[in-house]
Amino acid sequence: MPGTWPAPAKNMEDARMFLKECASSRERTLILPDKDADGLCAGLIIYRTLVLLGVSPTQISVHFVSKGSNVHEEEERTQMQTYGAKYVIAVDQGSRGGGPLLESTDGGEVKCLVVDHHWSKEFPDGALVLSAAQSPPVATSSTLAYVLCCPLHSKVCDVSDYLCAIGTMGDLGSNMKWEDPWPVEDMKSCIKKYGKKTLSDAVRLVNAPRRTASYDVSAAWQSLLYTSSPRSITEAPTASTPSFIRRLYTAQAEVKSETDRWSHAPPKFSGDGRVALIRITSSAQIHPLIATRWANSLKSSKLEIVMCANDGYLPNMTNFSCRVARCAPARGGNASTSSDPQVPVNIIEVLIEYASRVPGLRESMGTNFARGHKEASGGIVRSEDFERLWSVMQESQTPQDDGGSPRKKRKKTESPQKNTLEGWVKKT
Repeated sequence: MPGTWPAPAKNMEDARMFLKECASSRERTLILPDKDADGLCAGLIIYRTLVLLGVSPTQISVHFVSKGSNVHEEEERTQMQTYGAKYVIAVDQGSRGGGPLLESTDGGEVKCLVVDHHWSKEFPDGALVLSAAQSPPVATSSTLAYVLCCPLHSKVCDVSDYLCAIGTMGDLGSNMKWEDPWPVEDMKSCIKKYGKKTLSDAVRLVNAPRRTASYDVSAAWQSLLYTSSPRSITEAPTASTPSFIRRLYTAQAEVKSETDRWSHAPPKFSGDGRVALIRITSSAQIHPLIATRWANSLKSSKLEIVMCANDGYLPNMTNFSCRVARCAPARGGNASTSSDPQVPVNIIEVLIEYASRVPGLRESMGTNFARGHKEASGGIVRSEDFERLWSVMQESQTPQDDGGSPRKKRKKTESPQKNTLEGWVKKT
């Protein structure tokens, strides 16, 4: 779909002009990549592109948000100010409205580029936005960055193809099918060169540190930054293996152990049967993994969403992840509703609708509620607010049709997007 994918053509060109201007300015640049494989790989694609365009690595700073935080939090912005950057590039961070992401410390202008694929209609003031969210099939941030940057230098594709593959497989699963409009030929060549298993193993290793209690994101970034092949990450560690790569294996073992410990926590169901809740208490970020596991296996005639709530990740807060139950898209969704016919179950809309039943609850939960993707959402809210939300779900009842007549099944709408978050077998 020329001109619209992975984002509108004008937005793509504007973003390329931003990167060229950034490179020629030789000013301090701050990259803000998200902590998962997709965000890190997308951030590194942009990093390597700037270096190829002549920017010295000493002029590029990289900042990772604190555990449980995001780039929009005031404390995080204060830390970001200390870099003194004139150009800031937020990658895969999710977007919301508000003031500028970064203010100048000397009265000059700070230019901001947002590269993202999370659903949002609001963005930081003054930011140039490159979003894939409204250009189906929705590209991952790493694919968006790859398609954005390849035309800027002849070597970008050669040094970034495996980063595009790792980041995309991290979000959409190792079994995703590379087909138009995705960069098919480049990715087929990449998979042939490195092997699907090597790339899949790299995904799991790169994703592991951000899930640990210690939140060792820098180990994942360094492992990508200081290597030029996924094999350097996936080869069995030896005494000469860099410590940052060995830390990936330590993190992977910790995450596996913690996930196994909580994977059999029993689900409870909302009153209307649409939501299944699994509760855990863990200092590791395993709630998305638990939600995904149960979403793939749990079956019920009314089930739409599987939610895993973790009250042990942050003090006095509940972090929760929601996934669409595999059985829901298979039957075309429930009567619930989604305003998007391509998404049988829109988790963001469902969460907001439940919260709206209690006056003030939606506002009390703030801007970290119902974020992310339509098919994979969640939030970070005060524990007392989460209990109020779950209470609403427990008390909900299945709506009855007027006259008691059976509801006709809606005809399943085929989505043109085959590589979606709904298709995850397991996100790692």
